[in-house]
Amino acid sequence: MFAVIETGGKQYKVQNDDVIFIEKLAVEEESAVEFKVVALGAEDGLKIGNPYVEGATVTGKVLKNGKAKKITVFTYKSKKTEKRKMGHRQPYTKVQITAINA
Repeated sequence: MFAVIETGGKQYKVQNDDVIFIEKLAVEEESAVEFKVVALGAEDGLKIGNPYVEGATVTGKVLKNGKAKKITVFTYKSKKTEKRKMGHRQPYTKVQITAINA
């Protein structure tokens, strides 16, 4: 059984015991979170919500809040003396899927 969840403006296909990196959530580590289910797949077929599947939730446990590796952003305009160099570290939440409640 799998589910497609929506969080942080993105959709993720998950199964039991999957570990996913999602956009940062305002929750503490070792706490439980619930996600809305967009689609639910099982042996009997695929159930698609409008926009969400009624009565279906996915429960996960927050393992860690952190930041990704730094990337360098460099913008410039050719033939001018205009250039700018910046760094960025995207915050994330590491979640382990514990149950798919259909």
